[in-house]
Amino acid sequence: MAPPQGQMRPGRQLAVLGFIFVVLYLLVFFSGASGSLKDRLEPRLGLDLIGGTRMTLEARNSIGGKAPTAENLEEARQIIESRVNAFGVAEAEVVTEGNRNIVISLPGENRNLDNVGNAAELRFRKVLKGADGSGTAAVPPPAAPTPSGSAVPNPSGSATPSGGATPTPSGSGTPKITSSPSGGQGGMAPAPSATPTPSASASASASAAAPSAGASEEPVSASIEEQRKAVEQKVGAAAWQAANGLQAPADLAADPSLADKLKPFGTLSPQEVAVLSAQMQFNVPTIGCKQLDERPPASISDPKQQVVSCEDGASKYLLDQAKVLGTDVSDADAVLDQTNAWVVSLDFKGDGQGKWTDLTRESFNNEGQACDATALGQDGKCRVAVVLDNEIVSSPEIQGVLTGNSQITGNFNQKDASALAGQLRFGALPVTFKQQEAQNVTATLGASHLRAGLLAAGIGMLLVIIYSFFYYRLLGSVIFLSLILSALLVFGALVVLGRQIGFTLTLAGIAGMIVSLGVAADSFVIYFERLKDEIREGRSPRSAVPRAWMRARRTIISANAITLLSAVVLYVVSVGTVKGFAFALGLATVLDLVVVFLFRHPIMTMFARTRAFLSPRVSGLGRALPARNQPTQPRNPRAKEA
Repeated sequence: MAPPQGQMRPGRQLAVLGFIFVVLYLLVFFSGASGSLKDRLEPRLGLDLIGGTRMTLEARNSIGGKAPTAENLEEARQIIESRVNAFGVAEAEVVTEGNRNIVISLPGENRNLDNVGNAAELRFRKVLKGADGSGTAAVPPPAAPTPSGSAVPNPSGSATPSGGATPTPSGSGTPKITSSPSGGQGGMAPAPSATPTPSASASASASAAAPSAGASEEPVSASIEEQRKAVEQKVGAAAWQAANGLQAPADLAADPSLADKLKPFGTLSPQEVAVLSAQMQFNVPTIGCKQLDERPPASISDPKQQVVSCEDGASKYLLDQAKVLGTDVSDADAVLDQTNAWVVSLDFKGDGQGKWTDLTRESFNNEGQACDATALGQDGKCRVAVVLDNEIVSSPEIQGVLTGNSQITGNFNQKDASALAGQLRFGALPVTFKQQEAQNVTATLGASHLRAGLLAAGIGMLLVIIYSFFYYRLLGSVIFLSLILSALLVFGALVVLGRQIGFTLTLAGIAGMIVSLGVAADSFVIYFERLKDEIREGRSPRSAVPRAWMRARRTIISANAITLLSAVVLYVVSVGTVKGFAFALGLATVLDLVVVFLFRHPIMTMFARTRAFLSPRVSGLGRALPARNQPTQPRNPRAKEA
């Protein structure tokens, strides 16, 4: 028989709840899951539960202490992420929080992250030599430099390109840097990114192109020397001796036996490659760009040393000392020039402009440390590499002495020009980082934190259940089942959110869920006490349940809304692990509302139709139920007086 019109159908709400459970746990088991059943059911745990290193850096603008722009903060995040990844730790995470914070998380082991927040290491270095950076094959014969378009200073001081191949940023034809119309002479154009290799002429001039003994010698600390000895033992004496004897990049095709000797260098980690001398990193062809790009942060930051770096992950270059630093750059912007083409405007500070002029003069005239044929650009001139941390972001060919501000011209679109401007500008941005929070947790301590958190949550739930059975008896089973369903919903949500948005459960998050038990208990008390009030007023349990629900629903929603609002505000204004507490509290509160509407009220409606619910000893309603042989007290006291 169908229930009367307007009467609740509890089966529908329970069916909806069952559907939610099915969908949620299908996502748990089959959405982005792999491995064993244990792996599928494991939420993403925070560093305080599994061990690792966490650091929060606050970015500050040195001008007025204002927060940096979103673009500047994202540039900083990307550079810091590349530095963190250089540690070789799997699942490292670098994210922004708010408008000024960057949070670094390295799970599993403790690391020293003190240097990753240092200002970007932007360096301008003259390119001395080029070689193949694949780390595998022999160096192929070089392509002879072909004259192409060049920048020629005109009387007004601007650089006018002459005829030639159309340059492109990638290197088939290349962008040019010219002096800006405001002044200065000459120009420079980035050389092609095609793999540079030694030719016969280059070999003949190897002695001329090789760095002098004084320039190539590197002061070596005791710790670096010890690490080099460890690398020597790893690769073997024969490989080490062969690498030390190289005066130029080895031709493995001409000497296959040398390829076998140098093969162990290809197995070195980026950290091990970083301790080798610049000459060895450059001359050993089995050391590739992948190893060089992933060296630890600040591996080539010393401006007084020659270094090796890669461009586009394919070509490696031996670079001279850094004559111009990122701190010498005042600004770099992507702008439209007079021909409506995208260019990058590069401005230098007072002292920086003089350094830049000296560097372009040295490169244009090939003075000082000479660059050989493998380092020349399309027009046969030396190049200057712009190095950000461990990688070359651009290597323009110098075509004149630049005495004023410069422009990088080429086949840029707005995105490419903006990206290059950002890379050039970041080394001079007035952004500093202040360490706000640092935490190192061992794996053993993390496991003990997890056990303690789960134990606290279990004790809290157990106390609520014991109290509910003692005070509400049969109704305690409703509380017990509601808490179990809420726990299952929260657990499934944690697993799915960990995979989809990277949410990690921390000890603070567990604390938030324990607090949510109190919120859930409040909603029980409100509902059941309202139910008792209705029965005391003379209604039957079956009619009292819907009326009590109508009266308690608004209070339950208001209480949960206040808790949820508090969690949202705390999440927005907080940083670090406090965000985890707020998120977990808000998540548990929302899911508690789901259980209240889709389980607690429907199951109470079903219980109201049973005989056990009418028994004071069983139901837990106690004195609220009127005696069967006594007349029902009127609900209105005035009616009794009348």
